[in-house]
Formats: sequence, C-alpha cells, structure tokens
Amino acid sequence: MVMRTSLRHLVLSPVLLFGVLGAQAQKGIKVENLPNFDLHRFHFGFHLGYNTSDFQMVLDPQSPFVDSLLVLNHTKQPGFNLNMMASLNVNPFLSFRFSPGLSFQERILTYAFREADQTTKYFQKSVESTYMEFPLLLKYRSARINNFAVYLLGGGKFSIDMASQKDVNNALDDEVVVKLDKYDYSAEVGGGMDMFLTYFKFGIELKAAFGIPNLLVDDGTRFSTPIQSLRSKVWLLTFTFEG
Repeated sequence: MVMRTSLRHLVLSPVLLFGVLGAQAQKGIKVENLPNFDLHRFHFGFHLGYNTSDFQMVLDPQSPFVDSLLVLNHTKQPGFNLNMMASLNVNPFLSFRFSPGLSFQERILTYAFREADQTTKYFQKSVESTYMEFPLLLKYRSARINNFAVYLLGGGKFSIDMASQKDVNNALDDEVVVKLDKYDYSAEVGGGMDMFLTYFKFGIELKAAFGIPNLLVDDGTRFSTPIQSLRSKVWLLTFTFEG
C-alpha cells in the first residue's frame, strides 16, 4: 500500500510540475497587436512634436575692426510641430515617409555694442518663423520583437517661412528685425521606436535638422553686417500616431 502511494506520487509529481510550468508559459505569451500592419502598402497618420530651434552662426572675421560689436550670442528657444503623415512601405523594414506640416520656431540673438560715449548697449532680437515644411524621409526599421521595433531615419526637408520679415523696413534700432530668407532646405537624421498598440501604432522619435543655405538677409544694419552666415539647426522630439 505504501509502495502504491509512493509510485502514485512519483507519477503525479512530474505531471503537476509540467502543468505548472505550462500555465506559467501561457501567462508569458504576449498577444501580437496589429499582426497584419506591415502587409499594407500605405499608412497614414499624424505627428505632434516639440522642437528647440537654433542657428549655426558664422561671424564676419572683419567685424571687430569695422564695427562696434562686442558680443553676439544666439539662444535656442522651444517651439512645436504639427504634421500629417503618409508612408509607403517598400517591405516590412523599409519605407518612404512624407509628412507635410507646420513648424513654429523662435531663436534669440543678443547683441552688445560699444557706444560713442564708451558705454555698452544691449539689444535682444527675437527671430520667429512659422514654417510650412515638406519632409521626405527614408525609414529603416528592425524586425518586430513582440509589439516593439526600432528604426533609423534620414532624408531632406524643404521649408517656406510664412512669417518671413525680409521686406520689413528697419528704421529704429529698437524696431530693427534680423531678416531671414523665406526659403530653406535642410538634411534630417534621427531614430526612434515603434510600439504596436491595439488599434494604432505609436512612435517616439528624435531628429536633428541642419540647414544648408545661408538664411541671412544683409540689409546693412549693424545687426546683420557683423554676421557672415546664419543656417538653421533644429532638434525635434516627435510623437507619431499611425493607422
């Protein structure tokens, strides 16, 4: 009788052990959301972004000898982006993304001039832009790991400044604005992470955009003359929603 009980325990113990392990394995299985997402050729969505915009500035090397400028600093400021998005999938790992939208940006230039009476006078010039942007990017994504994937981005962007003040008539120092050209184009590079949720794909990405042309409009004021070139530089944290 004792032997039968022992045999029963020996038989039931592995069965119970495998049953417990099987139940734990079932709990560890994750449901793959949107399993057919990568099978669709086109996807659409939108972006919400937080940007910090700045300048790549080069001063005229002759300005200390021909001007009273002592110091010129540029300070980045926060802004935001709102973009629509259309994506063409070449395969599950490679896609082209076109995301036109608006970008609200601000930069501050701080000047210190030596006056005729040897005092120092300071000016702070806010340079605001509202860009209509047309970015075209190539996206290379990793394979999915459950409901996550990482990716790299690269491409270019054409921008039109809807708030350009290049034609403003500068008369008084306090009212002078630093004028920028209306058109800009830049190279963009970045990366991010996709999360496949129940009803849509959510992404977080960080990008940097570096302007190529010189945007400065030199109108002969003492605020533009010391500058040789101004090129845009923007960092952008973006949240994407794609269906």
